[in-house]
Amino acid sequence: MLTLGAAGLGLAPALAQGQLRSSHGDWQLRCEQQTIAQPGAATPPEPREQCALVQSVAAEDRPNITLVVVALKTADGKSRLLRVIAPLNVLLPAGLGLRIDEADVGNTGFVRCLPTGCVAEVVMDDELIRQLKSGKMATFIIFEKPEEGIGIPVSLNGFGPGFDSLP
Repeated sequence: MLTLGAAGLGLAPALAQGQLRSSHGDWQLRCEQQTIAQPGAATPPEPREQCALVQSVAAEDRPNITLVVVALKTADGKSRLLRVIAPLNVLLPAGLGLRIDEADVGNTGFVRCLPTGCVAEVVMDDELIRQLKSGKMATFIIFEKPEEGIGIPVSLNGFGPGFDSLP
């Protein structure tokens, strides 16, 4: 099952546009400098680099429906997150579903909508990372209407090496 997490939601759209560091199959490693001030700190914060593995895809039969899929390790190194940015017209109560190859992995809710789209986020456990690394295709399912799920295929080609290259 997917487990919901909510830390650092603002990073996903920025990292999707960050500087291209390398490509791994169908995935891109993108990085950007971030400066995060600590409350009460006497000295200005030093910028640090945040990198993410990113893939943007469109539904095969509906090119106007796109997803941005972002995998990253949090700056403290304690969590691994999978964020999906779906279009603004997504039906929020239905959430986001995930299948890897032929196996149902689970679903999660959307946690926030931004001008760039609505964000679903999960903390990846070792099993989900293993499934993503060994799988061929992930299918993310969104809904525009309660009775109409739209499956958007995302290639997992290169996910393993790309994820392993995250700093």
